[in-house]
Amino acid sequence: MSGAMSGRSYHVCGVAGVGMNPLAQALALSGAKVSGSDRYLDQGDELDVFRKLRGVGISLVAQDGSGVTEETSALVVSTAIEEDNPDWLAAKRLGIPVVHRARLLAELAGARRCVAVAGTSGKTTLTGMIGSVLAKIGWDPMVVNGGAVLEWMDEERIGNVRWGASPWCVVEVDESDRSLLKFYPELAVINNISRDHFSFEESVELFQQFARQCGRVVALPEAARAMGLDPAFPDVAMHLEQGRWSVRYEDVTFTLQVPGRHNAENAIAAMATLDAMGCDVEACAEAMGRFRGIHRRLEEVGEAGGVRVVDDYAHNPAKIRASWQAAAERGGRVLGFWRPHGYGPLAAMRTDLGEMFRQTLGPDDRLWILPVYYAGGTATRSVESSDLVGDLQSTHGSVGFTGDYGALQDEILAEARVGDTILGMGARDPDLPRFARICLKALASRDVPGR
Repeated sequence: MSGAMSGRSYHVCGVAGVGMNPLAQALALSGAKVSGSDRYLDQGDELDVFRKLRGVGISLVAQDGSGVTEETSALVVSTAIEEDNPDWLAAKRLGIPVVHRARLLAELAGARRCVAVAGTSGKTTLTGMIGSVLAKIGWDPMVVNGGAVLEWMDEERIGNVRWGASPWCVVEVDESDRSLLKFYPELAVINNISRDHFSFEESVELFQQFARQCGRVVALPEAARAMGLDPAFPDVAMHLEQGRWSVRYEDVTFTLQVPGRHNAENAIAAMATLDAMGCDVEACAEAMGRFRGIHRRLEEVGEAGGVRVVDDYAHNPAKIRASWQAAAERGGRVLGFWRPHGYGPLAAMRTDLGEMFRQTLGPDDRLWILPVYYAGGTATRSVESSDLVGDLQSTHGSVGFTGDYGALQDEILAEARVGDTILGMGARDPDLPRFARICLKALASRDVPGR
């Protein structure tokens, strides 16, 4: 199925981004000539993703407009790229089309039998689950995902793109910028609907519009009811046993390797989708039990001195709650830190975040909130992390603000006891997964006090 983009030339602005790097890989694997730029590259921050992008034939250049030439078919941008970006200005000067990443992904997906994975939360894990199972049972799908599937990661591959030879493709589609409306899939799964980038009512309307564009829709009952769809669903059940979630789908039962009630719900949605595709349910259940998870989705970085370190992408109230609860399933305290991924999202979610943290933190848990991650642009700084901390400290003295990773490391290491789980959360900032590994290394080099 290669060659769909053969002969075309694309320059991808912000190529290291979680939405941009998988598209860049997919374009290159499809036969296009691909170049990319990124501000981290300009800053001399040689992220691992750059080496792996070069490995699939993507050339990397400075984000100074030089990557856009008269031979460029289009400049590829995301919603985060602003029109004063040097690459965008170069495209405008040369008359080169500027296209949104979702439009090109929709074009790639449209050449196959597309399964689009949507929902406010869990869609990256759900996409990985469906793609992983399809690969294991021999369906050989193309998969383009926002996060790396752990079993597909290695020294050469990022792990978020799989280029299969079958007619099927599985893609994660994004509601945050309404770009999911560029897709017209044969089958869609809508996992859940909650307030995040939009009000609940706006989100429901958006997913309803998307559902009308799809050949068939699988929706978990709560999402189906919200959209006015038939909430009927196959017979399912799930329960927690000795720290592992078991799921029964119709007449088959399997036990998950990945933690968290929300992942049991993701697995149910994945099974319903695979069932709707015509897959053998028993084979899918066996393969689902071997799914290892997604990078930065409750990824267990390791354990040292009796303290477990977990890295997670959670960045909105529903995702943070689910991650915190999953970390607490093991028992012991949760020592969590979170970095807001933008001023706008923090302002929009401030009230909901406060309510969620008050309900979710255990009496002995600790939470540190880092400064807002600022990636540049024209964001209005109406709310800071310290404001949210102030909201919480009147009822939770265990919540604190920390100004940088150095101070955070000192405080966490001073607090950690045998049996604790250190849970790092947040999107966009590449230092978050790095810091989780720094914590693990530091724990391994010292004596950790008992409970």
